[in-house]
Amino acid sequence: MAKQQNEVRDLDEGSYVNIEDVPCQINSYSTAKPGKHGSAKARIEAEGVFDGQKRSLSQPVDQKIWVPIIERKQGQVINVQGNEIQVMDLDTYDNFVMRAGEEDLETDDEIEFLEHEGKRKIV
Repeated sequence: MAKQQNEVRDLDEGSYVNIEDVPCQINSYSTAKPGKHGSAKARIEAEGVFDGQKRSLSQPVDQKIWVPIIERKQGQVINVQGNEIQVMDLDTYDNFVMRAGEEDLETDDEIEFLEHEGKRKIV
């Protein structure tokens, strides 16, 4: 399981958070003042890292929340076939196939990609 728990107040724009069990990158983070009967609330607007869907979350700032551990890795393109590319991880030398986005990639190109629980995305 590649995630850890943090308090909502420790999050900021650009960091990652799990919303609806989906890893998301925070686009905006704002807090409201504490109310008469409760603690301050944080409002988080985020976008899914792998699906691109917008999600929002409102939680007390002292609430614990799951934060995904997303690794940024380097790879080399071994083969390009349509919109799928075969990539070799430059750290582990593992080979895998992933879907190319809008990038124009060729054999021997080096790429940077995000990886979390078996999902990968070119940066």
